[in-house]
Amino acid sequence: MSEGAIGSQIIRFAIPLFIGNLFQQLYSTVDALIVGNLLGNHALAAVTSVGSLVFMLIGFVEGVFIGASVTVSRYFGARDAADLSLAVHTDLAFCLLAGTVLTIIGTVFSDDILRLMGTPEEILPEAALYLRIYFSGALATTLYNCCRGIMQAVGDSLHPLYYLIGSSVINTVLDVVFIAGFHGGVGSAALATVISQSVSAVLCLIRLCRTKEEHRVRLRKIAFNGLIFRQIIRYGLPSGFQNSAIAFANVLVQSNINAFGTMAVAGCGAYTKIEGFVFLPITSFVMALTTFIGQNLGAGQYGRAKKGARFGLLCVVCTAEAIGLAVFFAMPVLIRAFTAEPEAIAYGVLKARQCSLFFCFLAATHGIAGVLRGAGKSLFPMACYLSVWGVGRVIYLALLVPVFHSITTVNLVYPLTWFLTTGMLYLYYRRADWTHGFETEKQKA
Repeated sequence: MSEGAIGSQIIRFAIPLFIGNLFQQLYSTVDALIVGNLLGNHALAAVTSVGSLVFMLIGFVEGVFIGASVTVSRYFGARDAADLSLAVHTDLAFCLLAGTVLTIIGTVFSDDILRLMGTPEEILPEAALYLRIYFSGALATTLYNCCRGIMQAVGDSLHPLYYLIGSSVINTVLDVVFIAGFHGGVGSAALATVISQSVSAVLCLIRLCRTKEEHRVRLRKIAFNGLIFRQIIRYGLPSGFQNSAIAFANVLVQSNINAFGTMAVAGCGAYTKIEGFVFLPITSFVMALTTFIGQNLGAGQYGRAKKGARFGLLCVVCTAEAIGLAVFFAMPVLIRAFTAEPEAIAYGVLKARQCSLFFCFLAATHGIAGVLRGAGKSLFPMACYLSVWGVGRVIYLALLVPVFHSITTVNLVYPLTWFLTTGMLYLYYRRADWTHGFETEKQKA
């Protein structure tokens, strides 16, 4: 990605990422669609209510994987085969450790965490069952994300896409077979997800073991390298804390939504699934932009990195606002795919009307943070997310919801924090020299 037309390079790389993310989103969305239509609103609420908790537990590890991807992409761009191999195998070692820890936490403490969130008693048993089964496959989830990150960091966004499409089809078929055919409950939906994610993880690992390139994986070489791991942590730990802070704040938001009853949980949960789908183009473009920045800075192409950043940010902001307008008007139709309950539909439509027109700020936030992560400058984005999306949301909910006890008060926490974070990140992006520093860090290592 350090040669050729900037716009076409980023777009060509982002398209497979978008399709892959689209199918990855199908994992949870198909579960919600099938569960909502075949098992009812209580089961739908159980499945959708655990989304923020899942992201809180897995988001930290995925944030560290971002640091690993930046490290891999920079050594790939610098044509440093020895350090590239060390980065790949250190990344996989961390993946195995993190997947094991997540499995223990998610399966042992799921009931206690859901109770702390104030999950309604009528959906608590099903939500806890779904969560325990889901986290029994946490190692497969971390392995897939690790291998996908390595392949994308070296410019291969196609093979992760192929494997993800196959596993998404498996997930959909198993959902239908387990729930409609065998009359299973929400636990069978989680089991289908675990099986399909395991398939994609194994296929990705096989691909990395068979490639002839410098990033080839040799199982016997999977181990921690201290110098490389410190680089991964330096780049990735801020993103991990950032994801965890966002997820923790979203868990608190979910707790406030839970207070309005099962229909509010179902309606807002369905909106969240739709938002996850429609925002995929932005997420994919930001991922491509991060890889583009990392490879070009590794190759010393500083001017090209800046041009790519300007092009990418303009694209994500304009595209996000167009998506927001579409969601604003189409939400009443979209949400009926999940539930026919008028009260749940009303909650989902209200949240869309109060959030979707501000997607431009959400996209700008992710876009600028993606550029800075690609440049190895993760500390300031982390500070912004922690202070605004983390602490700011907690303070907002604690002070205003008891006074203005309405679902609108809860919903408005999102656009407000999007706007504030965008302003902070943009000021830093304009004033800081984010293109240099990798060479110095490499010399010190």
